Amino acid sequence: MSVTGEVMQSSLTQEILSHLGLANKTAAWGTLGTLRTFLSFGVDKDVHRLLRAITGQGVDHSAIIDVLTNRSREQRQLLSRAFWERTQQDLLKSLQAALSGNLERIVVALLQPAAQSDAQELRMALKTSGFAKDVALEILATRALPQLQECLAAYKLHFQAEAEEDIKSETTSILQDLLLALAKGSRESYCGITDYNLAEQDVQALQRGEGPSTERLWVLIFTQRNPEHLRRVFDLYQWRTGRSLEEAVRHHFNGDAQAALLNLASVVRNTPLYFADKLHQSLQQPEPNYQVLMRILISRCEIDLLSIRAEFKKKFGKSLYSSLQDAVKGDCRQALLALCRAEDL
Repeated sequence: MSVTGEVMQSSLTQEILSHLGLANKTAAWGTLGTLRTFLSFGVDKDVHRLLRAITGQGVDHSAIIDVLTNRSREQRQLLSRAFWERTQQDLLKSLQAALSGNLERIVVALLQPAAQSDAQELRMALKTSGFAKDVALEILATRALPQLQECLAAYKLHFQAEAEEDIKSETTSILQDLLLALAKGSRESYCGITDYNLAEQDVQALQRGEGPSTERLWVLIFTQRNPEHLRRVFDLYQWRTGRSLEEAVRHHFNGDAQAALLNLASVVRNTPLYFADKLHQSLQQPEPNYQVLMRILISRCEIDLLSIRAEFKKKFGKSLYSSLQDAVKGDCRQALLALCRAEDL
């Protein structure tokens, strides 16, 4: 058997094993998030506790953090409605009046609907001078289709503008093409069956289309194919050419085009590792990038933060929890640690 044949057979075996129930950690755990539905949820008890926290002798930050970081987003929405019904006061505004700084920003993000938080982050990424445009790509590439649709609807509602129009006016070149394609939400869903012929065709097309004049081909493949298919394309490309697809991108593209394709490839290849890298980068700065920390920890705590923690520890040799303990200061430290949840030994 040829080397390529052996590799293909090994990969096929791994793929079959990956679809077995015992190999599916999500099925075993039910979720890979650190924050889960609070089983002893008592809305009246929580309302009274939050009222005491903001009306007593001094604001009880610990009580506020304890309640909000131990309830799912759905439960927090129920709590907000119940708070209004019992007190005729808006919970978010009441907490904003009692808090300040980064802790206030965390509480706002926790109490807002996820779509509204995503829409605000997307708007900031597109409109704020100097703000990293890769945040826009991150949001559009990592949200499930229903989440993406809700985000774009919230964007239109709150900013009286279509996100696609802002993408056209604020970005250029291949980054614009990638963001517009992702915003359409037309990526194929994985049906459990791998189309090996299509993977081979995509590899051949990418080999023929290595250069700036064929950017549209790269955009099409990167934004239309499902992640399982793309990971097979990445592997097959390396077997055929002897170099990774990322190496090809670095060789044939420059500037924004290169950065955008590399970011999207990173998301596709290993989404938890992508977020682990982003968290590590934000913690390595002289002053931690709290915007990044809050966005990732809050948006992923009910999805895959356990996987992100595992990738963080594996790559950097230190747990995310310990890294947050060492780098984060101020009143938001307790909240971020609560979202992270625990140490990884």
